[in-house]
Formats: sequence, structure tokens, C-alpha cells
Amino acid sequence: MKKYLSAALIAALVAGFVSSGALKATADVIERGFVSVSTTANTELPPDVVEISIAVQTQDDKSLQKATEENKQISDRVYTELSKMINKDNGDFIKTTNYNASPIYNYKNNKKNLVRYEVSNSIVVHTKAIKDAGKMIDKAISLGATNIDNLNFSISAYDKECDQLLGIAAKKAYTRAGILAASANNSLNGIKSMNGSCSTSSAMPQYRLLAKNISLGASADSAAESSSPIQGGVIKLYANLNASYFVK
Repeated sequence: MKKYLSAALIAALVAGFVSSGALKATADVIERGFVSVSTTANTELPPDVVEISIAVQTQDDKSLQKATEENKQISDRVYTELSKMINKDNGDFIKTTNYNASPIYNYKNNKKNLVRYEVSNSIVVHTKAIKDAGKMIDKAISLGATNIDNLNFSISAYDKECDQLLGIAAKKAYTRAGILAASANNSLNGIKSMNGSCSTSSAMPQYRLLAKNISLGASADSAAESSSPIQGGVIKLYANLNASYFVK
């Protein structure tokens, strides 16, 4: 009987120590001090990819079919000729991003009146041949494209460059956190949390559209010798990092 009581007593004491130890460990986690820092790193890189947004818009006062057929003919020419100017083996491609065919109405005296039919085909050319972007724009316009809606420059190795910058920012964060901890007679003791992200910014490119099919006073020969000047400039890549470190 005494042995049984002794065993029970020992078990109770052990349980008590375990419980108090768990509580103490929990309290230690909650009460551990930490230091938080924010750091950045950035670089400037020349873009190596451009996306050219081209639109072909046609209209007809009476027939949607005629507007659609005209749009198809122009779009086919644009697709065919621009496909010859890109390098698909290098990841270049052309795709349709939007197509719309619809009647246009106006309203007068509570009456809906048909104005015309409009058809729009939006095309994007994705290419690494930035130096040929001006020629592609001019070719599209000469074939009947009506709008160059946007130029978007980017970096093909974005993820790789971002990872490198985040590594730099992380080293800066650790150094800065160590300085802060040391100033309070502490030292770093592990990571509490860390998160980072990358972003880009670039100035809008300056370019002009030399619409060969509507140029005034320009001969075909002189128009063919020039192309719209496209400059990609540089893209600024930023890495932002927020980190917290336990201290002891």
C-alpha cells in the first residue's frame, strides 16, 4: 500500500513539474524580447522584353458583316507580317487579347437610332527584339492598324534579380538588427518573422507614331527608311524586407 502511495505521489509530482515547465516555456515564448527592422535594396536594369499593344478598328454605317470582313483582312495582314519579324525560338509570340463587334447607337427623343457598326481586334506582340519595336509599329500602321495603345517594357529574369536583391536586403536587415540589439546590451537569438517583396517602376517611354499610310507630304521611299524611335530606358527594381529577430 505504501509502495502504491509512493508511486502515486511521485507521478503527481512529475505531472506537476511537467505542467509548470510547460507553463514556464510558454511564458518564455510570450515574454521573449525582439527587435524589428525594415530594409530595402534596389538596382537599375535595362529591359529586355517589350509588349506592343496594337488595335485594328473598322466600321461600317450599314453592315456589321462588312466591318467584320474588313477587320479580318487587315488583322490577317498584321499577323502575317509581324510574325515574320519576331523570333518564336526566343520566346516571342503574337496573340489576340480582345475582340469586339457591336452596333453603336445614339438616343434622341427617347428613340434608339443606329449610328454604325464597329469591330475592334486587339493584338499584343511580345518580343525580346526591343530594337525592332519601332519597325513593328510602323509595319502594323502601314498595314491598316489604327491604334498603338501601349508599350510595356519588362525584365525576363525578374525572379532571379528579385531573389538577389532580397538576399542583399536580408543581410542589411540582420546587420541593422544586430546593431540595435547591441545598443541595448542584447544579441540576436533567431528569427521571429521575415517577409519580403519586389516591385518595379519605370518612366513612360517616349515615342512617336509614324503612320506611313497617313503621313502628309512624305514619299513611300522616305517613309520606308525611317522607323518610330523606341527607347526602353531602364527599369528600377526594388526589394523591400521586414524582419523581426528574437534577442537575448
